[in-house]
Formats: sequence, structure tokens, C-alpha cells
Amino acid sequence: MAAVSLRNSGSLLSLFSKSFFRPELNALCSYHKKVVDHYENPRNVGSLDKNKKSVGTGLVGAPACGDVMKLQIQVDENGKIVDAKFKTFGCGSAIASSSLATEWVKGKSVDEALKIKNTDIAKELCLPPVKLHCSMLAEDAIKAALSDYRLKQEEKK
Repeated sequence: MAAVSLRNSGSLLSLFSKSFFRPELNALCSYHKKVVDHYENPRNVGSLDKNKKSVGTGLVGAPACGDVMKLQIQVDENGKIVDAKFKTFGCGSAIASSSLATEWVKGKSVDEALKIKNTDIAKELCLPPVKLHCSMLAEDAIKAALSDYRLKQEEKK
């Protein structure tokens, strides 16, 4: 019995010391599990060739918090988004919003992707009001990438 108590208290002490000496663990604990999932296992991180006519690139930032988000889409000849990548410098909510946005745009047409709203992203990730700007950045990045893609299509003609 004493060994079990000692083992449990050791685990408790270990947990306490980890969160005391690694404050980022405390911050992660306050995020919703969906945000933590996308933060720890981000989907579609990377870059596409920005010089390709089939790739649209959106680069947006929020000066107030310092978050910067690059989102890229690749569109096939039928107007369907076949790939999406992102790179984000920011908090867990910004990374999660980018990750989710890339998942959502894949398989959609350009017009369908334009219908993705920040409120939908925020609701899916259960973002608190103080983090809503992260979902707004994701929506802005989608729109910027789609705009860049459409501009390249106009130049092609």
C-alpha cells in the first residue's frame, strides 16, 4: 500500500514539476481538445509551388498579436481544390485554424471554398472570444489564396 501511494505521489510530483517548469503545458491545457489535436498533429503543413498557375497563395497577418498565416491551394482543371498547404507563425489557435481550413477547402470548388466563414471555424474548434481573430485570419487566408488563384487565371487568358 505504501509503495502505491508513493508511486502515485511521485506521478503527481512529476506532473506538478512539468507544468511548473514547462508553462507551455499549462497553456495547452486551457485549449479545447480539437485545438490541441490540430496543434500537436497539424494537417497539410508545407508549401506548394507559388509560381504554378494552378496554385493560389494567401499571406495574411494580425499586427495586434503577431500571427502570420500562409495558406496555399492547388486547383485542378475542373476548378476543384485538390491540395492545400499552410505555414503559420502564431499561437495554438492560429495553427489549428490554419490546419482545419486546409482540411475543409480540399475537395471543394473555388466558389464553395469562398463560403467557409470564420464563425464556422471558430465553432468547430470551440475558440473562446479572445481567439476569434485566429479564425478570421484563416478565412482571410482562404480568400487571399482564392483571389491569387483567380488573378493567375485571368492572366492566363
